[in-house]
Amino acid sequence: MNADLRDFLARLAGTVAMTLVPVVLIAFLSMPLSLGRHPGEPPLDADAPAAHMT
Repeated sequence: MNADLRDFLARLAGTVAMTLVPVVLIAFLSMPLSLGRHPGEPPLDADAPAAHMT
């Protein structure tokens, strides 16, 4: 593999990772806070009707 191509791909992978890490962290940290629970857990009041998130 050409050295320039390897450097380009390394920079591209680093840029993609640095872009996706904050997005993933914000999504997985803010969803449980806004729901009051983790998405896979049952609601505290199982008899309550499902509410819209807005």
